[in-house]
Amino acid sequence: QLQLVESGGGLVQPGGSLRLSCAASGFTLNAYSIGWFRQAPGKEREGVSCISRSDGTTYYADSVKGRFTISRDNAKKTVYLQMNSLKPGDTAVYYCITALCGRTIIPGPFGSWGQGTQVTVSS
Repeated sequence: QLQLVESGGGLVQPGGSLRLSCAASGFTLNAYSIGWFRQAPGKEREGVSCISRSDGTTYYADSVKGRFTISRDNAKKTVYLQMNSLKPGDTAVYYCITALCGRTIIPGPFGSWGQGTQVTVSS
């Protein structure tokens, strides 16, 4: 069964950093593109970053470009999201899921949403 589990969230001050992890099980990680999404209270879920299965090309939402970095370790079956220069506006629950990478990051077509990991940026 295809499963992705997020971890690494927490409370951090503005300007700080966090690294999120997305651990895969039940499938070969590099068989799918993987996306990170986030949902803040009262807002719709949005695509943050994506790494393509074919050549590892990375994609970022304009709001995080230059601050977030997505990477993939196929041996560890884990996708990471390194988040630097965090802002209060980055506060959200972060999720990973298989995705279609592009200018717009679209979740699916396989897997389901997990519980996510909470990121809170506050002084």
